[in-house]
Amino acid sequence: MTPLFDFAAAARAQERARRLAGDTFLFAAAAEGLADRLSAVTRRFESGLWIGAPASDSEQTNPLVPEVLRPFAARWSLGQLDAMERLTAEPGAHDLAVSLYSLQAVNDLPGALAQIRLALKPDGLFLGVLLGGGTLKELREALAQGESLTRGGISPRVSPFADVRELGSLLSRAGFALPVADVERLTARYGDVFALVRDLRAHGFSNVLAQRARKPLRRDALAAAVAHYADAHGISGRLAATFETIYLTGWAPHQSQQQPLKPGSAKARLADALGTAEQSAGEKP
Repeated sequence: MTPLFDFAAAARAQERARRLAGDTFLFAAAAEGLADRLSAVTRRFESGLWIGAPASDSEQTNPLVPEVLRPFAARWSLGQLDAMERLTAEPGAHDLAVSLYSLQAVNDLPGALAQIRLALKPDGLFLGVLLGGGTLKELREALAQGESLTRGGISPRVSPFADVRELGSLLSRAGFALPVADVERLTARYGDVFALVRDLRAHGFSNVLAQRARKPLRRDALAAAVAHYADAHGISGRLAATFETIYLTGWAPHQSQQQPLKPGSAKARLADALGTAEQSAGEKP
């Protein structure tokens, strides 16, 4: 099966982002969101697993954990997904695992999530952040319109993003207990499309699709896309860009966690709580 994402291209995009050292406001906002969620957990984590990139290629054991997240674990170690999407982490050794957009270009997301669960101790917590399906909807629409008008068709120019409902189901498939997926939306304003592209590159959010168009967008298609973006999504001379951030929360199963009741085990009738008369399934009102 042809992979959706190009691992080598994703690695190059991340390396370029580190060199650019631009304003990664999405990373900062998501790290704050993760910190808020961790603050609500009334326990101390000893071993944190940072799923992402090291601080430098020469220091593979030095995870680049945002400062706002460091206090939530007594110590941190690095877990990376290699070209075969195998997680470099000791199984059952961590009580906390955190991913900040590092799963964005993973081909086998259910498999990656299952490996993260196996790296956790029983009752260990996983928190992750991914871009959601509404991200860059304005840019995708403008690029499609520009190519359609000038070329008579469209090519994949923006990587796809996951749906929040699908991600909640993936957590369950990966074996996490008490799975939660929630979304936050942010609209940024840009002076032009090129400023948006610079920000995307600074975050490492380039197009890394395996089947991406290899040739640059033609000038006439780019001009049509820019014109459509301004007409459809321009507000007071600035361009709107939507970003959807999805937060994933799941726990490695443990017997102490809440369990769903067995069917028929309820001690009170719903009809009594609602103050209505109970009818059997075969009765008609």
